[in-house]
Order: sequence, then structure tokens, then C-alpha cells
Amino acid sequence: AQRVSVVGDFNLWDGRRHPMRLRRECGIWELCVPGLEAGARYKYEIRSKEGHILPLKADPYGFAAELRPATASIVCELPNAAPRAKATSVSKLNAPVSIYEVHLGSWKRPEGGGFLDWQRISETLIPYAVDLGFTHLELLPISEHPFDGSWGYQPLGLYAPTARFGSPQGFCDFVAACHSAGLEVIIDWVPAHFPTDEQGLARFDGRPIYEHADPREGMHQDWGTLIYNFGRREVFNYLVGNALFWIEHYGIDGLRVDAVASMLYRDYSRAAGEWIPNMYGGRENLEAVHFLRRMNETIGQECPGAMTYAEESTAWPSVSRPPSIGGLGFHYKWNMGWMHDVLSYMSHDPIHRRFHHNQLTFGLLYAFTENFVLPLSHDEVVHGKGSLISKMAGDYWQKFANLRALYGFMWAHPGKKLLFMGGEFAQWNEWNDGASLDWNLLDFPQHEGVHRLIKDLNLLYRSTPALHELDFAPSGFEWISANDSDNSVVAFIRRGTDRSHAMLCVSNFTPVVRQDYRLGAPGPGVYRERINTDSEYYGGSNVGNPFGLVEAEQIPSHGQGWSVTLTLPPLSTLLLAWEH
Repeated sequence: AQRVSVVGDFNLWDGRRHPMRLRRECGIWELCVPGLEAGARYKYEIRSKEGHILPLKADPYGFAAELRPATASIVCELPNAAPRAKATSVSKLNAPVSIYEVHLGSWKRPEGGGFLDWQRISETLIPYAVDLGFTHLELLPISEHPFDGSWGYQPLGLYAPTARFGSPQGFCDFVAACHSAGLEVIIDWVPAHFPTDEQGLARFDGRPIYEHADPREGMHQDWGTLIYNFGRREVFNYLVGNALFWIEHYGIDGLRVDAVASMLYRDYSRAAGEWIPNMYGGRENLEAVHFLRRMNETIGQECPGAMTYAEESTAWPSVSRPPSIGGLGFHYKWNMGWMHDVLSYMSHDPIHRRFHHNQLTFGLLYAFTENFVLPLSHDEVVHGKGSLISKMAGDYWQKFANLRALYGFMWAHPGKKLLFMGGEFAQWNEWNDGASLDWNLLDFPQHEGVHRLIKDLNLLYRSTPALHELDFAPSGFEWISANDSDNSVVAFIRRGTDRSHAMLCVSNFTPVVRQDYRLGAPGPGVYRERINTDSEYYGGSNVGNPFGLVEAEQIPSHGQGWSVTLTLPPLSTLLLAWEH
């Protein structure tokens, strides 16, 4: 650039009044403008190398921004979250993690349109999530973004909480309120790409600075966005600094990093000839790999209580393993394969499920290769995919029964849990980011039954070490029946570090009551139904075992010395606690 000036209301947006000084030894332009007060609007006026005045640029490091469609940065004091004494136990890998994923713009909307502000969100969302027993809130990106329809996944103000819901301090207070209520906060974070809006990072001084110059490296084919040049130290520091910024200054407990797969591969969604190999001729984006490892290492060093989650949809190895042994350094990885398999299975008519039984069991072949989160996320209920309940096979009653059985299976399965808003009461309509959830459905018994089930599953999950302590260790899981495809039944045992306690988990994915179904059991004693997804309390047919109890017999079965004889309700999951 030939010249950079600060312009704003304070100088009538005249670039001649406050030109910045170039520090040539480090390439930084700087200026102190005295007397500015919080709320003042400003941008940068840049004259390119060729002498052209560029469209005014918002501050990439701005702490606040105008509400769209306005685009100016706003002078704002930097909020500072209240210090936290130590990492809470819920952050640990052996603790229960049940995540409620929320798009704040459509969870609830006030009458007359617009958005709830941070205070109103605190007063409504926090007690709702706490009552349902979730341990974490995950917010779709709240960084400033120009287009509502991107849901925040095309951000331009990485350092500014969106003005849609109020001030930066309001967001800081919201996070503090979550912590006071026992909830941890994860935000979706987008270091993979950014939009081409003229006030943003694109060709910032008339030439590519933040992005690659060559579109074969610098343009996302699918989204029409620009890819950060991770090989530039200034860009690297901009992004790593931003990751720390949310944790240190707002008290965020975790970052879910979006679109990691698109960062790792140079040929992501590209045909032959549309991408440039790395220095060794391969398809891996070595600079992005280095960035992700260093980002995770830095967070681990500076903010050891914070967690990072990778949305990574390929078989890239060791995503949730330390960089010191060749991993990417994330604490968790979303299990996209499990999600696709089980939703595909549940869409099949029960009469055909015997031919797709492996979709239920395949996930256990790799369940302990990563620290997995089981995600039923926003991506599965939008763009014509339909809601979760609409994916279920069968008639009206069977759809609800299938969904309840799926939830029981998911909460029993190894891995942390994530459910997108609306799934907790079986919303029929596909998610619409421009309207509130269909809260009136809670007036109907079947929907209220699903709501109760989620609450009880979270309660059991949080209070039962066998269901969460050894999520990522083979010793926490044992198959009892993995191969009964003819009856579409699976059964397994979950254990914690105390081997004298266990949970027997059984799912029947056919609409047939199975009487006298014998299964191996871990030992003598009574097995008590803690969850029966077919209970009338949840909207089911109330089939089950007398008084919710069965007693083990010393009859070997399924490789166990003891066994139980169960009545399996139709389209159901039973979770039975071993009492002895």
C-alpha cells in the first residue's frame, strides 16, 4: 500500500486527516487517535501500490462491528471474562459431555421479528438447557458475519461477537451466566475460509494478503470463499491469536473447528488439474497441518482447561492425538461416519434392516481410534435432508418409537453426545434459520415424551460412570450380541473404572415384541430397567419386564457365565443397571 488512513465519523471519513505511519522495519502501519470514545465508527482507507483508493476496509482485529448491512468497525473496550480457578471436571475426557447445539438466531425469536438480546437469551436458553441435563452449549459461529444465511460460517469479524444479539460485554456476561449455571460454552470457529465481501479481508491492500493469490490454492469451489494462506506467519498469528482471544477474553471453554477436512487436503472438492500439490507432490496441505498442530499446542500451553473439537469427515489419522506423536492435537473429533451409518440404518424399513445390520456395528471397529463425539448436528436437518424424526422409517407411531430407540442407543454408545436444537422434542419441520423452533409441539404428548426421554437420558448418563468414564478405552465396552441381524437386535455392556458395576444396553430395531430373549450378563444379581424408551411416560406402548427387573441365572450365554431372559419392547432401547 502507498498509504493507509483511519477514517470515521470523527474526521468526516476523510483519509487525508489521519494518515498512519509505516514502521518499515516490521511492515506495520500505526497511529494513535486521541479522544475517541466507545461507539465511534471507523474503517481503513487504503491507497494501493498502483495509486487506487480501495473500498474502505473494516478492522480485521476490531472488537465490535455495526449490525449488518452496515459494515464499519466500532471502537469498543475489550471485555475480560472473570478468571476461572481451574478447568472444570466436565472438560475431562472421562467426564460426561452432552452438548446442546444452538443457532441463536432461530432458537427463539421475539414477537415482531428480530433477535433476542444476550440478557434474554441468558434468561431463557440457559435454564432450558440445564433442565434438560446438558453439560455444554455449542453455539454456531457468533463472530461477526455479513450474511444471515451463512449461519456465521462465513465470518469477516473474527474478533467481534455479532451485533445481532447485543454488545460484546453482553456476550461476556452470557458466558459468565452459563458458568454460574454449570454449563460450559463451545463456539464454532471458522479458520478455514472467509467471504469475498469488499469490506473484508479479500485483497486487503489491493493484492492478496490473507489469502493465496492462485485460485487453485486460494478459492473454495463449493462456497465461493477464500482460503487463508496458512504459510504466511502474519496470517498464522492472526488465527492462533484469535483462538486464544475467545478463550482468554470471553471465558469460552472450547472451540469446535469447522471444515477441518477442507483445510487438510489441497484437492478438497477439486477435479484433477484444479489444485497444486505440496512440495513433496502430495495432496496434503502441510501448512494447514502445521497451523492446526500449533494452534492446539498453544491453547494447551496457554489455556490448559480449554477443549478443541474437530469437524473432520475423512479418515485422517490421529486427529485427537498429541502433535508429539504425529497427531493434530484436538481433544475430540466428530464421528461423522457413525452419524451417517445410523441415520441411514434408521431410514430403512425394519423388514429390510437385517441386510444393513453392519451399519449399527461398524462404528465399534474404530470407536477407540479417536476421542469421538457422536453428532446429530445442524448439517443433518437442513438443505432438504429433513428433520431427524422425518428420517425415521414407518408410520406416525413408529417414527417416534424409532427416534426414541435411536436416542437410547446413542446415549449408551461409546462417545460424547451432541444434539442440535429441535431434536430434543422431535421437530417435524426441517430447520429454518429464519424462524423460531416449533415450540408449540411440546403441547402434544408424543413430542413431550421425546423431550422427557432426553432429560432422563442425560440424567442417567451424567450419574452413571459406566456410561462415560471409559468412552475412549476398549475396556469400557463389551459386545454381548453384535450379530443378531435376523432380529435386528444389538446388546452390549458399558463399564467404568469400577468393574463391579455395569450397564447392559439392548436395542430392538423391529416393531416386534420379543419374549424370552436370552442375553449374556456380566454376573449374578438383579438388572433394573433405568431407561425403557417404550415406556408410556415417553409415548411408547409400555411393554417391558415386570416391575422393570430381571434376575440373572447361572446359565451361560454369549460367552458369559450368567444370563438374563428379557422381554424386548418393539422399536426400543433398554438400559439395565447391574445391581448385586
